[in-house]
Amino acid sequence: MRISSLRRSLFFLLLTTPPFLAHPQDPNFTLTVPVDEVDLTFHATDTQNLAVNDLKLNELTLRDNGIPPGKVLSFQSLQNLPIRAGILVDTSTSMGPHLATSRSIALQYAQSVLRQQTDQAFVMDFGHLTRLLQPWTNDKAALARAIGWLSTGSESRVAGTSIYDTIYRTCRTQFGSINHAAGGNFILLFSDGEDNASFIGFSQAVDACQHTNTAIYAFRSEDSTTFGSPGPPTLTQLAQQTGGRVFAANGSAADIHDDLQLIEGDLRSQYHLIFKPAHLTHDGAFHHLTLEAPNRFLTITVRSGYYAPAH
Repeated sequence: MRISSLRRSLFFLLLTTPPFLAHPQDPNFTLTVPVDEVDLTFHATDTQNLAVNDLKLNELTLRDNGIPPGKVLSFQSLQNLPIRAGILVDTSTSMGPHLATSRSIALQYAQSVLRQQTDQAFVMDFGHLTRLLQPWTNDKAALARAIGWLSTGSESRVAGTSIYDTIYRTCRTQFGSINHAAGGNFILLFSDGEDNASFIGFSQAVDACQHTNTAIYAFRSEDSTTFGSPGPPTLTQLAQQTGGRVFAANGSAADIHDDLQLIEGDLRSQYHLIFKPAHLTHDGAFHHLTLEAPNRFLTITVRSGYYAPAH
């Protein structure tokens, strides 16, 4: 194996593997290697929200903490990628009036978007606690059954909503065990965005998504009590910092169909870029990324940054 290939393999294992999956006491984890490459996936859409697949590297402006990268090592357009979806449905008491809508959209995704030949999905519900109703599968009927089991307050008798805990646990136990770069990983989140019971904070939840390259696409449920609530801004920030989007759950049937098609377009058509930072200290610090195509009328959706290695 060439040295560059070995180095890239080591980079992939160390940078994309979450710290909570590494076990220093395991004899297999005995090699310490400096890491100085960043693996980035993103997608681009035009003014009609259609995927843009013809971007060239010289059209992009990338900044790492405001500084151009030291060197771009690889850039490629990836098409028709497999999708891995985590369907997370808030079943807390506040979501009772919206649960039927959440079930309907989740079922539509499982039946009309998921491809049994290539895709996988699982179903979880959450309130104060989190339950895995259906593990990873490509069986549409199994997913439909799990979605049908969703009911308000069924996962716990204790009131409260733990969105951050749920996202963290999902990335750790579900997305943390799969290949982070081989396809489109995303959480399909149904919630009003109000968290009042998590032990994990917002930044830790985003951190887990960053480490597992998992985007959050949320369908936001709203009613007259939502005005002034921290819920909508929370969902917006979760989506923006992980490379996802937020949609209104109460849209028309045509709107919901278009939203699901947009999600599919985002995840199946992506760009893969590997770059070497100009300056990288192994301190575990977060690096803010910006990526733009100044001379084209399009939107680039990318996670907000990455974490430097701690050693």
